[in-house]
Amino acid sequence: MYNSLGISNEVVKLVDKCEEECLEEFKKIDDACTFNSLKVLNSFHKNKVSEAHFGMTTGYGYNDIGRDVIEEVFKDVLGAESALVRSQFISGTHALTVCFQALLRPGDLLLSICGKPYDTLDEVIGIRENSSSLKSYGVKYDQIDLVDDDFDYEKVEEYIKNNKVKVVEIQRSKGYSTRKSLGLDKLGKVIKLIKNIDKDVIIMVDNCYCEFVSESEPLSVGADVIVGSLIKNLGGGIAPNGAYIAGRYDLVELCAERLTVPGCGKEVGPSLGINKQILQGLFMAPSVVASALKTAVLTSRVMEEIGYDVEPRYNEERVDIVQNIIFHNPEKLILFTRGIQEASPIDSNAVVEASDMPGYDSKVIMASGAFTQGSSIELSCDGPVREPYIAYMQGALTYPYGKLGLMHAVTKILNDK
Repeated sequence: MYNSLGISNEVVKLVDKCEEECLEEFKKIDDACTFNSLKVLNSFHKNKVSEAHFGMTTGYGYNDIGRDVIEEVFKDVLGAESALVRSQFISGTHALTVCFQALLRPGDLLLSICGKPYDTLDEVIGIRENSSSLKSYGVKYDQIDLVDDDFDYEKVEEYIKNNKVKVVEIQRSKGYSTRKSLGLDKLGKVIKLIKNIDKDVIIMVDNCYCEFVSESEPLSVGADVIVGSLIKNLGGGIAPNGAYIAGRYDLVELCAERLTVPGCGKEVGPSLGINKQILQGLFMAPSVVASALKTAVLTSRVMEEIGYDVEPRYNEERVDIVQNIIFHNPEKLILFTRGIQEASPIDSNAVVEASDMPGYDSKVIMASGAFTQGSSIELSCDGPVREPYIAYMQGALTYPYGKLGLMHAVTKILNDK
């Protein structure tokens, strides 16, 4: 059966060996999964989620009880005062953009304290020129790079003392970079530092790829607002689109009025029949995130075993679902990515090529044979074709499917002599 998927006997033996070495890490993942499942289930019970909440609204979306209960459930699960969970968000990048535009005014200063954010935000901020950017509306931007995969606490302290910063942006996941993702211990430390200097600074955290990886979320360590996508962790592979913004009540209200209409805010926005999928996706999310994490752990161990650099290593603490494989070779990056595409359920016959993509400054190769276009919680692999040629692998709706995808891709690598 393995051979029918183009998996060699050599790779079967290799993966079986590596899997045994990962069992201790798998146990930690299962424990976090149970804890987060309990949070979700308790919130469903508290908010009396029922079949009536699966209904839909159209038009303006007034009195959508399903939409409203979804936002109550997300609020509880994320530890927020309020939450905005909408299919009107096209992506996580869109939700981040709405949040920036809601919280910042002309003359305000936005500061990133973990270096440059995702490439897709370059034109949103104005790092690359765009007539609709924050910069074009008079919003100022600056950034402080990380030092040894941690915040530059001294520089952050000095900057906050000497500048009136409106919003501090923290991107937890690494993006297309070689740095480590940022854990809650580091977030808590830097947030406390900033708030002790200026309690009015708004701490905004890009939480994409990180939800349910651990037992807590950034709001628990002092963040004011967090943002994430529903085609990543919290959608559980079931939500077909959408994103969330959660945190302080007043900040979420500003975001709602930016997304919809001032004066209407959260009261409008039709669900168009998506409520059941969002609720079911959140219900499944702890288990799906656990599957993605197990796939990432196994990938890390296997790829290290065959001689590639990886980050994080299989037994290191994980902050997000993303696994870096550093190939130092464009052909190997392309070959591995094609292997993941070939083992996908959708478009397995497609031969992926590196190409220009909106929002990115170099060619990107992407494998994403997913039921939802662009879904990162389903098994996918992508990366810019530039030094040091890193594959960013994430997702897996179930661990067995993730394992099979890895085995097929590794077979292609090993057969390429």
